[in-house]
Amino acid sequence: MEHVDIAVIGGGPAGAATAIRAARAGAKVVVFEKGKHGRDKVCGDGLTPRAVGALQELEIPYEDEAHRIDGLRMIAGRQRRQLPWPEHGRFPSHGAVWPRKRLDAHLVDAAEKAGAELVYETEALPILDGHVVRGVTAGGRTVHADLTVVAAGAQGKAARMLGAERDPDEPFGLAIRAYVESPRHADRHLEACLTLRDRSGTAVPGYGWMFPCGDGTVNIGVGALSTMKRFTDLNLNTLLDDYQALVRDEWGVGEYLARPRAWRLPMSSVKRHGPGWVAIGDAAGLVNPMNGEGIDYGLESGMLAADLFLESPSTAPARYDIEIGERFDAFLRTGRRFSFLIGHPWILRNGLRVAVGTQKIADITLSVMGNLVDNETPGAAGRVMRIADRTLAAADPLLRKTRAAT
Repeated sequence: MEHVDIAVIGGGPAGAATAIRAARAGAKVVVFEKGKHGRDKVCGDGLTPRAVGALQELEIPYEDEAHRIDGLRMIAGRQRRQLPWPEHGRFPSHGAVWPRKRLDAHLVDAAEKAGAELVYETEALPILDGHVVRGVTAGGRTVHADLTVVAAGAQGKAARMLGAERDPDEPFGLAIRAYVESPRHADRHLEACLTLRDRSGTAVPGYGWMFPCGDGTVNIGVGALSTMKRFTDLNLNTLLDDYQALVRDEWGVGEYLARPRAWRLPMSSVKRHGPGWVAIGDAAGLVNPMNGEGIDYGLESGMLAADLFLESPSTAPARYDIEIGERFDAFLRTGRRFSFLIGHPWILRNGLRVAVGTQKIADITLSVMGNLVDNETPGAAGRVMRIADRTLAAADPLLRKTRAAT
């Protein structure tokens, strides 16, 4: 009977991080990826300073592969603030843009170099023995594993089999992106327009982005939260076209280089562990509701799963769930509750004025948009999020009861 220490379902950044970390420590690891090597993943391609820090921890060279980003330009109506990434201490003071087709290939190549086995164009599914996962079946192979890591997203069949699905009572996001040529492709700032409206004039809780790739192109996209008024009527293609028209002159952009592609952002998970398995990254709902970003959380959760397994295989799943909860749950929970709040157009309009209205508040907004806030965050940003967590917890029943009609 074929046996490995860790079987990973999914070869994105989260799954690759698990494989790299564990294989370098001598564990026997196999990764099953449903797509081809070098497959594209629909994404904004932006890497926060937190994500860059995770790449550094994984000892992944990125300087010659990714386009360096020094800060964030936030636009809310006529207000505009260009802010550098803060000197944080825990994370570097720069981010990057690294198109996912190249990023993901680079990471799985690093996993293979570390000693992991990579299997492409093969869907793996967990082997269930009662409520215990014993490994995976994939492409005619039966692979028993001491730990099975689900890293194929919340919509994957493996996640659904284990109950690691999006919580239907929690908000989610939708986003769409395309690539355009632009003379500003080497800009060192991400740009986020926080004041979007659909063609009916409804304010959209979300943002439009311009993420310069440094290779002659810019990743252009828009995203929206499911808490917005008449969300089911939202046309993402139309919203993107309107945003492209808005930035056309300033960015000198032309037509889309390929058909725009959309995707769903889960932002929650009913379960993220059980006997013999853990869910990481998107499969664990580790997506920031404030910006739709999850690469950094995917990398961190993948490394954590590997580290805990190497310390104690039998206790790793339960310890993983506890430590992920301590690190991220309060912030992500606050973000989900906040999304119900800004689903009301009048709250959204006034809130955005506050978010970029003063330097101090804009700095806190920057920390939130940069995924720099968690249970260990010091200073004003940490205090504000802890207060917001307590306040929105008390208001949660009302927020859900009065959510904007979708």
